[in-house]
This record gives sequence, C-alpha cells and structure tokens, in this order.
Amino acid sequence: MKYFDILVVDDEEAMRESLAAWLKKEGFQTMTAASGTDAIEKLKSNLCSIALVDIKMPEMDGIELLTRIKEKYPSILVLMITAYGSVKSAVDAMKLGACDYLLKPFDPEHLILLMEKLMNQKALMDENRYLKKRLSERDAVWLDDLIGESRVMRQVFETIETVAQTGTPVLITGETGTGKELTARAIHSRSQRKFSPFIPINCGAVSSQFLESELFGHERGAFTGAVQARRGRLEMADTGTLFLDEVGDMSTAMQKNLLRVLEEGDFFRLGGSKTIKSDFRLICATHRDLTERIDAGRFRSDFFFRINVIHIHIPPLRAREGDLSLLGFHFLERFSKEMGKEINGFSKAALKLLNRYHWPGNVRELKNVIERAAVLSRNDLIRTSDLRFLIPDSTSLPTGKSLSEIERAYILKTLEDNGWNISKSAALLDINRSTLSRKIKAWDLKLSR
Repeated sequence: MKYFDILVVDDEEAMRESLAAWLKKEGFQTMTAASGTDAIEKLKSNLCSIALVDIKMPEMDGIELLTRIKEKYPSILVLMITAYGSVKSAVDAMKLGACDYLLKPFDPEHLILLMEKLMNQKALMDENRYLKKRLSERDAVWLDDLIGESRVMRQVFETIETVAQTGTPVLITGETGTGKELTARAIHSRSQRKFSPFIPINCGAVSSQFLESELFGHERGAFTGAVQARRGRLEMADTGTLFLDEVGDMSTAMQKNLLRVLEEGDFFRLGGSKTIKSDFRLICATHRDLTERIDAGRFRSDFFFRINVIHIHIPPLRAREGDLSLLGFHFLERFSKEMGKEINGFSKAALKLLNRYHWPGNVRELKNVIERAAVLSRNDLIRTSDLRFLIPDSTSLPTGKSLSEIERAYILKTLEDNGWNISKSAALLDINRSTLSRKIKAWDLKLSR
C-alpha cells in the first residue's frame, strides 16, 4: 500500500497531466486516474489525502465518484473541478461531502494555496480523529480516571497495578495538579479493599486541632462544641483506604500520634477511653520535598520511613511527552458535551500554543483552560483566539495603539521569528497563506536586512 498526497482524476489527458505536473513541482506526491473507474481501482492499493475530481467525465461522472469515495474512504477530502456552467453541480457535490470546488480555468498559484490549506486541514482532521480513537481505546491510555500514553505515565500505571494487590503504605509525590488523589483512588479501586470506603482528608486544609478530631474522632464533651460523639477518618477507613493528602503539612506531634496507630493498629477517640481498632491501608501524598523538611526538623524521619515503603512520583505535565493533546481532547469532549456545543478538536496553531505553555498547574490547570476555551469558542474548533489568556506577551502589548497597528506588529514579529516562512507563520497565526500574503502586501511588510 503506497501513500500519495493527491489523486488527480480527469478524463482529459492534457488537463490531468498539467495538474499533476504543477502539484509535483510544489512537492506534492501525486498519482493520476483517467476515469472514475480507474480512480476506484487505484484507491484499492493506494492511500491519498485529497482527491481532485473533474465533474464532467464519461461513464462515471465526478458526482458518482465522490459518492463512492465518501462511502469507502470517508477521510479523503474531495475537491471538485468544474467549468463555470456547472457551478450548480459543484454546489450539489458539496452537499454530498465535497470540501470545495475549483472553477476552470484556474490560476496554478491559487490551486497550490488551496492544496496546502486542504493538506493542513487533512492533517488536523487526522490528528483529532487519532486522539478520539485513542481515548476510545480505554485499555491503552486509561487507568480509571488517569489518562496517558507517555513512557513516564506507563511506568506509573505499571507501578499502580503492581502495588494495588498489596497492603503496603504508598507515598505519592508530585507537583500540585498532577493527579495524586486520582492515583490513590486507582490503587484503591484495584486492591482487595475496593468494596470498602476510600476516605480522603487534606492535611494542609485544616488546623492541627481540627485535624486531630477529624482523624481520631471525639466523644461528646471532649472539647467546647463537641455536643455529640463523632467517628474519625481512621475509624471510617476500617477495611478500606485512608488517603492523607498534603501529608507534608502535618505537624510533628500529629505524625507521632499517627505513627503509633500504624505500629499498634488501635487508638482512642479524643476524650475517650475505649480502644478502637481499625484495619486500613494508608496512602499519603505531598507536593513538598519531605527530605528537606526532615533536615529542617519539620518532618519526623521515623514517620517518613513508615509511610514511604512504596514511592510513586507523578511527573509534571510538561514532562509527559504526547499526553497533553490526549488530555486536552478528553477535557474538550467532556465540556463540549456538557455545554451542548459541537467542538470537534483544536486548530493546529491552538495545539502548538498548548504544547508551548509551561503548565505550572499541570493537569488541573489544563482542565480549567480547556473549560474556559470551550465557553469562549464560537467555532467547531478551539482556536488561538480562544486561548489568548495563555499568550505570555498578551499583558505587554503596546498601549495607545490602534488594533490594526497592534496586529501589524504582531504579524511582523511572527514572520521575523520564523525566518519569513509564510506557511509556518500562517499556521502559527491560525490564518491561511493567502490571508497572510494580503496583509503583508497591504502593510508593505519587508524582511529587515
């Protein structure tokens, strides 16, 4: 099976060969067919991105060929070629799935620009189709609510699968927003304790006094405001999993009390004298460097060794090569469905912008960004205009200038940054080559020497 960029279908040999020559000169891999039947036969053993089809052909006309291509090869973009008198037929063809039509006679430069536009469109469609397909293959890229196919995340998935079957304490580390609680829940859901409760608590969100009550529970009258007895998280987690998020923020006194529970397996409620036993698995998480806190006297080394039997580090989003597009598409599908919008993916420039951003807030920040972009979007794709708040220089744009002056300066800078490569600059600006060329001519932009 060979791949070609473009299939040219025309019964007139001179037109067919001229089109192929123009396209090959511009670097497009091109094959030709002398009829609709010939085209169908060639597609059985060859792949292509675009079919350039003449409407008026004997035996099988362009409309019938379009229908057959769309039935068997729906991903191929079909561009109709027609004379002025057959424009209605071309419009009818677009209703049947043709992406556009080209009127004879046409300018070769216009043809090349159109082919470049359609090749970019095809690449974008293929990428979004691939992301959607990968997300549907849950066993390949999903582990509960965790998503990833990068090498580092596959290692995390393998570790989760391995440690889930044990009762060993696990320490999960990683920057804020990387998915530490999702990792803890994935371990619990794959363990023998999965039918028992998963009890989370954020140690950094409550004071030491309330944390002690939250964990150990209390009896009525144990302190002011304790009007009735209350079970603590340690008790609730019996036969299940206790998840201590941001354990690095826990006081050393509380660490000592918990260490005793882990060693002895029992405890007392605050104000109580009855021994309570609880069989739970402990999973802790933190974004802090606990070894530094041990050196600073803010974390007990004996408690650290007890909770750090198995260590899982969740890499930051910027280190997960290939995962950002997958996650972005997942969130986009979710939010567009919730909002009742038909947003099918990202423009090429938008994906580049997302991949260039540093993501200090990791997956959580990406989720929020995609939700905001979905709210702002008025198109079937997320474009750079929907992600303006991610552009670092947006806060330092010149003031006191007209919108046209700002646009001119931005386009000129983009051209200079990309060595005046028109195609590359147009893709980054999320406009087509012809639009960029018109703006260059209108503003008399020139390469500085």
